[in-house]
Amino acid sequence: MRRRNLALTAAAIAASAGALFGVVGSEAAGASAPARVTLAGTAAPSKARAHHVGSVSNSSAVNFQVVLNLRDKSGAQALVQSVSTPGSANYRHYLTAAQWEAQFSPTQDQVDQVTSWLRSQGFSVGTVSKDRTTIAASGTAAQVESAFGTNLQNYKLGGQTVRMASTNLSVPSSLSGVVAGTMGVNQTIARTQDLGNPDIPGSARAQKARVAKTGQFPPAPPAFLTVPPCGTYYGQSTTTVTPPFGNGYPRTVPDVVCGYKPGQYRSAYGVGTTDTGKGVTVAIVDAYGSSTIASDATRYFRNNDPGNPFSNANFSQINATPFDQESVCDASSWLTEQALDVEAVHSTAPNANILYVGAQDCFNDGLFAAEQNVIDNGLANVVTNSWGDPAGDLLDDSSTKTAYDDLFLLADGTGMTVQFSSGDSGDNFADIGISAADYPPSSPFITSVGGTTLQIGANGQRSGELGWNTGRSFLCTANIQAALGCTLGTWTTALGDGESGGFTSYYYPQPFYQAGIVPPALALRNAALTGSTPERVEPDISADADPGTGFLIGLHQTLPNGTSQYTETRYGGTSLASPLLAGIVADADQASPVAVGFMNPTIYRRDVTDPSSIFDVLPEPSLEGNYRVDYAGPLGLGLNPTSSGTATSFRELYYSGPETYCDATGNCASRPETLSAATGYDSLTGLGSPGTNFVGALAGTPGQ
Repeated sequence: MRRRNLALTAAAIAASAGALFGVVGSEAAGASAPARVTLAGTAAPSKARAHHVGSVSNSSAVNFQVVLNLRDKSGAQALVQSVSTPGSANYRHYLTAAQWEAQFSPTQDQVDQVTSWLRSQGFSVGTVSKDRTTIAASGTAAQVESAFGTNLQNYKLGGQTVRMASTNLSVPSSLSGVVAGTMGVNQTIARTQDLGNPDIPGSARAQKARVAKTGQFPPAPPAFLTVPPCGTYYGQSTTTVTPPFGNGYPRTVPDVVCGYKPGQYRSAYGVGTTDTGKGVTVAIVDAYGSSTIASDATRYFRNNDPGNPFSNANFSQINATPFDQESVCDASSWLTEQALDVEAVHSTAPNANILYVGAQDCFNDGLFAAEQNVIDNGLANVVTNSWGDPAGDLLDDSSTKTAYDDLFLLADGTGMTVQFSSGDSGDNFADIGISAADYPPSSPFITSVGGTTLQIGANGQRSGELGWNTGRSFLCTANIQAALGCTLGTWTTALGDGESGGFTSYYYPQPFYQAGIVPPALALRNAALTGSTPERVEPDISADADPGTGFLIGLHQTLPNGTSQYTETRYGGTSLASPLLAGIVADADQASPVAVGFMNPTIYRRDVTDPSSIFDVLPEPSLEGNYRVDYAGPLGLGLNPTSSGTATSFRELYYSGPETYCDATGNCASRPETLSAATGYDSLTGLGSPGTNFVGALAGTPGQ
């Protein structure tokens, strides 16, 4: 079973969906002050406000951005369709950033109008974004409540206390149509989408909070080390499981891989020989940054891919120092993310330039600022993001979505490719009690990248590929019995331990490129709540993500004795899938006469591309499992801080058990999985994964 905690009622679901669609009543501020207009959807949805934990102090500091509406959003969307659809007369005829801003951005007069009003309310006004869509401001909570006619409260969400407006914001009627809302008044905390070991419920590792560092960079993350037996390729080594796992699974199964190396990915996906990303810049947006990333990556490629030294990446960094919120954001864990992303991009695009952009923290406005810096200033051709707001399609407010979506429209209209990892928790039912996609992955203006279990054979060939949806059962041994409460010598009940993220949006109608391709049963999954209009479904495409077939990465980790040392270990998650694909897109950018840009309309037109461009990930033909061993103590699962020895597990490669959600009172509900692989577009992997001619098809040169 997949099991997490939060609370849910049917009324909360309906209210959340209504708020997200702008179906809201007039707020008291609007009714009593007709000179003001209420900004629908700017309150945190009621589902996000299920656990109230107190008021926000009037004097507490609030840093936020005012989000301005585009002058012609429908025109910006039409431009994206025109420049990204194969066969269009304007296909890949992009605007410059200056042209886009002149046509769609708010005017300087509108910026001045909003800035003047902010100052009249006592706010300090900061930077106006280059595209004039956001204005930074700061003040006290009392000033925010007075200026925007709302009330700020603290709520518990996803185990963290965050500030949110309890009612929709309002502004003077003179600003009607100019201001969309704010970002940062409602706080959201993004999470990384990488997995090495799952956090076993109740384990010391799962409960451990990282200690914030007062220096410039966070400390190296706690060590997670790979344990044999494992293969250098899939199926190299096998184990006969004792006692048998049963349940119809074979007794002798492959061991997990020790971690694929760069050349294996290039071989399996058919990339990196002719086109290597030369002349293309890939930006990686994460939070925080490591002081050792350049030296770690240099050492890693010297050890594992010496023909493609890391110096070829022309690596550079922009870090928003001084970092903050390190304890809340588990800052050290983002250093693992950075190593995974940087080394994955260089693996599939060994001659691409890599720009790492580290946000000040993991809050949504901090990550937005990093994303905005890249897109506003045209710093890259491809942007990969391995993070998202859990269930944010349902839980994020409308103005946050407006800010991000308008930024993505700028990227799409000017020829940049933007990708997000779809998530590692399936449809998030086990987390919040309702199926909902992460955001920004659910935005129709980016490419959402899901995950697979990629089986690479002895000769570097793709010997098999499944949708990533794994279950895991532990063999109960004396050293882990107390931690798991199991019976010695038996296998524990299998629990879901990782799954490609995705679901149907509650917020976005079906984009043009999915019409006629995404099955109606998926596009209308939320019809009971949102009506009969088909909606956006994600992911769009997938790549390797299963930690059992994961990537060997090199980074500094903190060992139990407190020392920080360079280590090499295996990691996965859709955090791996997105940068792997970003490197492949960089290869296509090199091959293409013009930038690939927003690629969804191209990859969804499977009828006009070479069949080898997309590998259709099909349902598992028979039960498959594999064998995994981890350290039970601090170097692995952390089941007990003082535990020794190892923990043995059996991994079901296509988990079909129930998902279970338990609310704060301990009441639980279970239901079957909702994501699965199928012929053609499916809910687990989208269109499939890159085929051996994906680069040529995406570049517009089929057969290369």
